Amino acid sequence: MKILFLGDVMGRAGRKAVAARLPALRAEWGLDFVVVNGENATNGMGLSAAHAATLLEAGVDCLTLGDHAFDQRDMMTEIESETRIIRPLNFAKTAPGVGARMFTTQSGKSVFVAQALGQVFMKRPFSDPFSALDAALRNAPLGGVADAVIVDFHAEVTSEKMAMGHWLDGRASLVVGTHTHVPTADARILEKGTACLSDAGMCGDYNSVIGMETLEPMRRFITGMVKGRFTPANGEATLSGVYLETGPKGQATRVEPVRIGGCLQQQVPQF
Repeated sequence: MKILFLGDVMGRAGRKAVAARLPALRAEWGLDFVVVNGENATNGMGLSAAHAATLLEAGVDCLTLGDHAFDQRDMMTEIESETRIIRPLNFAKTAPGVGARMFTTQSGKSVFVAQALGQVFMKRPFSDPFSALDAALRNAPLGGVADAVIVDFHAEVTSEKMAMGHWLDGRASLVVGTHTHVPTADARILEKGTACLSDAGMCGDYNSVIGMETLEPMRRFITGMVKGRFTPANGEATLSGVYLETGPKGQATRVEPVRIGGCLQQQVPQF
């Protein structure tokens, strides 16, 4: 299968870039499945039902969330009815929605998508993501029940993300980090066939501070004082993510970073 994962969609710029570019990418690359992290798509804080619909209409098969999963209050009800949206497995036990789900591609292949939140340096004490993902993946063995398994690990620390990749090596097609908005250069396939990338980056304006207009973040760093709200940057966005190909048993056979448009150097798969 050919799979595309795009990192955190940041505000209006990120939404516009996904809506404008994804339909053509699906056709040109022959994509079987697309996963997008949408937790910052609405003004940089959460995902509204309307903006979720915009991304899904552009050709996204599954939207993942993160620690801002329910910053937009209508997501509390939207996630119960829209089965293409999942939130982290180890969010609050009373949270609506689910943290993992099996999807079926147009060709009849089964893709299992799961998400968990890291613990290190996160603002809230989420429960153990390793045991949460371990339990979820037992119900969807790679190459058996699932033709591909995609894990979005929404975490702050690179070492925790790398550890998760090794923990799930051989049980997932792809373990990809989100949350920090900065794409890493360590895309690789581990010994047992799991592709791993510490962070997919964001779909947003990189002429910014992780997607926000620079003035307020710089003021807070320099003075330690808050004067205004963070505002998403609205220049041309870069689509950042990772392209994956899988073999007959679901293991990764090819993994490449993706960067399209904006101010980052172009990096796209060659066919």
